[in-house]
Amino acid sequence: MRKYVIIGAIGSGKGTQSGLLARDLDIVHISVGDIFRWHVKNHTKLGAQVRRIMAAGDLVGDDLAESVVRERLDQHDWNYGFVVDGFPRSRRQTEFFLESYDIDGVIHLDLPDEEVRRRVLGRRLCSRCGMDYNLIADRPTEEGRCDVCGGELVTREDDTEDALAGRLRDYHGKTDPILELFGRKEYVVTVDARPGIDEVQRTLREKLRLPLP
Repeated sequence: MRKYVIIGAIGSGKGTQSGLLARDLDIVHISVGDIFRWHVKNHTKLGAQVRRIMAAGDLVGDDLAESVVRERLDQHDWNYGFVVDGFPRSRRQTEFFLESYDIDGVIHLDLPDEEVRRRVLGRRLCSRCGMDYNLIADRPTEEGRCDVCGGELVTREDDTEDALAGRLRDYHGKTDPILELFGRKEYVVTVDARPGIDEVQRTLREKLRLPLP
């Protein structure tokens, strides 16, 4: 069984890299952000709460994030392991995770702030089916329309200059202590997230001593 955590700034490719790893290793990809976005899209009580937090450019609090992660992992559908992205985001969440699960590795996707801004401000989301696009590397065939369902592409509520600046400050203030805690057990591998998707995936597998794609 393999259990991994992937950490990185907004736009660093956590979801993409986690998905590739999960597919090839037959493990479960658990995206905390996707869980929250599902609740927002389906207008649940939790979704309304998360929407207010995201619109303000803030991160979801420890209690809420921990409860969502615990509930998801309690489903025990991860027979061969899991890779979690979007959690932990604070020292307390890290301590909770270390106490609850044996982790085989922590992948830190390192991306400079200027590249984060370039990627994030180019993101678009289908208002109908939720498909993600990036106007830099993954443009739709028809401008402003989803290739899958034809829905209108919109900017995420939290993808604004002001919100992004606040999230980056919060991210840097909390990430160093998280990496320090994980690093005490020699879990962490740092990977440059600037190259292409395949190169980043190959590098992280080399560092984790996993079969290459």
